[in-house]
Amino acid sequence: MSLKRGLETVGMNVLRNMDPEKSHGLALKALEMGLGNAPGAITSSRLKTTLAGLDLPNPVGLAAGFDKNATALAALSKSGFGFVEVGAATPRPQPGNPRPRLFRLTEDKAAINRFGFNNDGMATINTRLAQRPKDAVIGLNLGANKDSENRAEDFARVLAHCGEHLDFATVNVSSPNTEKLRDLQGKAALSALLAGVMEAREDLDRKIPVFLKIAPDLTETELAEIAEVAAESGLDAIIASNTTLSREGLLSAHKDQTGGLSGAPLFEKSTRVLAQLSKLTDGNIPLIGVGGIGSAEQAYAKICAGAGAVQLYTALVYGGFSLAETIIRDLDKLLQKDGFDNVSEAVGSKREDWL
Repeated sequence: MSLKRGLETVGMNVLRNMDPEKSHGLALKALEMGLGNAPGAITSSRLKTTLAGLDLPNPVGLAAGFDKNATALAALSKSGFGFVEVGAATPRPQPGNPRPRLFRLTEDKAAINRFGFNNDGMATINTRLAQRPKDAVIGLNLGANKDSENRAEDFARVLAHCGEHLDFATVNVSSPNTEKLRDLQGKAALSALLAGVMEAREDLDRKIPVFLKIAPDLTETELAEIAEVAAESGLDAIIASNTTLSREGLLSAHKDQTGGLSGAPLFEKSTRVLAQLSKLTDGNIPLIGVGGIGSAEQAYAKICAGAGAVQLYTALVYGGFSLAETIIRDLDKLLQKDGFDNVSEAVGSKREDWL
């Protein structure tokens, strides 16, 4: 074990005995100080891929929520990920929901959060994005203020304000922690919201890709409507999925806490949603698989179910930041073992297994 990996293990043991939100803040500080794993962009001829026009060194990204306020962009860009998503950002700063609002479910390798889009606001976050590393692929998760009179308009406002410093933007209408936010996933409301976002994108100097992040708790009919709206609105990709409200099969004492569940228990549910979307869109809209990925095998399963790329978050709480490097390098080996010259060839190759 390298010295840095050994220090990471010691640090993680200390952080696990602290309040989860406080330990998350300290982990971010450690990254800012250069104490995290920093292999640089990990790539190979098999791992290099293009998604929604973005050239990625590898298809494994960091999901939104880890670096809400874009404070650790320099460190994250060196952590091995093929792309990094920060945020969610709202037009005005907001404190989010009362603490405690983050719970570790150690027995389940999961977490429940009810943060409620706590962030420094788009102006402050944009100032940090302006100083971002230029050799990384960085996107922003767009959110809406809890007390906004027009939440749909908030997404367009954040994109208009921050778009010049982004490689992509994600419309997040799937967080369960802002009351009635998920109502915006309905066909009419979503069409109107995306029309506003796309209009804001047209005013940017660079036409960046726009993604949509959906919930895993949608019915087949609702998924079909989202696929239809995505095609009509010109969305560049769909991220499947956000956290779930389900608590099926949990063991932890925190299992009944209010909020969104992420981590290992979400893997099967989110992968089935991903495969359904892949079938509904017939490969015409790129998909990004999120939910419960804790190994290269699981990242590979998402890709074979239809994802052109994947994102991690909760597994890093249990496996450390070096887990990302392990997953990326092992994914390369899995692709080689199965005879794929490039990851794009594996996308959707086992979709039927999840339907």
